[in-house]
Amino acid sequence: MMRRWPIRIRLTAAFTAVMALVLLAVGALTVAHTKESLDAAITESLSYRLANLRPIAAATDPSLAGGDPDSAQQIIAPDGQVLAATSNLAGQTALSPSELDTARRGQLVADHSGLGSLQGPVRVAAGPVPGGRLVVAAQSLADRDAAVADLRNELATGFPIVLLAAALGAYLLAAAALRPVERMRARAAGISATDAQARLPVPPARDEIHHLGTTFNELLQRLQDALERERQFVSDAGHELRTPLGLLTTELELALRRPRSNPELVTAIRSALDETTRLSSLARDLLTVADTSSSAEPPIIDLRTRLQEIGERYRHSLGDQLDIDCPAGQYVRADPNDLDRIISNLIDNVTQHGAPPITIRVQQATADGVEIGVGDHGPGFPPDFLPHAFDRFTRADTARTAGGTGLGLAIVDTLTQRNHGTVTAHNRPAGGAEITIRLAAASA
Repeated sequence: MMRRWPIRIRLTAAFTAVMALVLLAVGALTVAHTKESLDAAITESLSYRLANLRPIAAATDPSLAGGDPDSAQQIIAPDGQVLAATSNLAGQTALSPSELDTARRGQLVADHSGLGSLQGPVRVAAGPVPGGRLVVAAQSLADRDAAVADLRNELATGFPIVLLAAALGAYLLAAAALRPVERMRARAAGISATDAQARLPVPPARDEIHHLGTTFNELLQRLQDALERERQFVSDAGHELRTPLGLLTTELELALRRPRSNPELVTAIRSALDETTRLSSLARDLLTVADTSSSAEPPIIDLRTRLQEIGERYRHSLGDQLDIDCPAGQYVRADPNDLDRIISNLIDNVTQHGAPPITIRVQQATADGVEIGVGDHGPGFPPDFLPHAFDRFTRADTARTAGGTGLGLAIVDTLTQRNHGTVTAHNRPAGGAEITIRLAAASA
């Protein structure tokens, strides 16, 4: 049930419960300490009174007179007879036989439920004096009990008031502490897709709520960046699709404008087929780049065998311009079709924008990572293009005149991430560009 309560109520309830336990412990300790202090004071007072009685008990005919209603004294002979006593202890011995024996050996302190006319309970102190006599002093504990009872009643009355005030203060503090969260919630509820620059209000204090607001604002920034990338992606995709669709439409319209000869129709249909093929290829690339799903556990493949199979497909076009160097026994976790497309895209990218010979080098960088480097001997990437080499529809200025959609390296990046790998691009010191794919190593 408590999980359904508002957080400020839960905080207040938890604080009130802890405060109640603390007040209860403080009250119990205060009462116990007060009672202990009063007991010690009464016992010390009885010891002083015994010291004052010893000179009187040494007299030949001792006598005790007076006495207040809460205290009494007595002098007892060695045989247990009462030699002198105050009026509130007249006619009885203050000590029992066992207590008499104990008092003869040293000072005795004992509590009685009642004694003489003293209001019980009563504390009795006794001790020996030279000559075998005993002196006895008694003190009623009624005043002590009354003082402890008054303290207990005062605490029982005051602590609930303190607890109520503390609970109210805890609720107000919890409400004040959560007020920035409520402001952030209200602001978040009003953020729409058209309000891209909106951010949550962050309190100035460097506390957990400040960190929470900062984290959410960073999340909003990432979402905005992702939204902008998707909008740019849609815009670029529409731009790339517009040209082949326009050409395809033009070819078909020209073919239908007037009667055409069979060779003219074949030419128009072949041109339309080329544009359709380009559209299909572009659509496939767009679907690949848009697919951000990842394989939970990619299969294990023999990297050397796979690279050799890919290389064989390019032998007729590249010949000895393609050099593959992969040691035996290199295994990685990757989808075979994804790896095939990664390497093929890189080779096609070099063929279109770089210069052969093309080198593919494989080395195991660490115990859990294998690096595949695909390099060429062309002019390399422009320095300002390297940070954006894997962005969608991004092409270097020199590549724009050579055709292409700017999706080749973006597809490589997408497929590599889908197989839990990383990809980087750099220019080699000796000349040419190199793309490095890093995949998880595996055992056969």
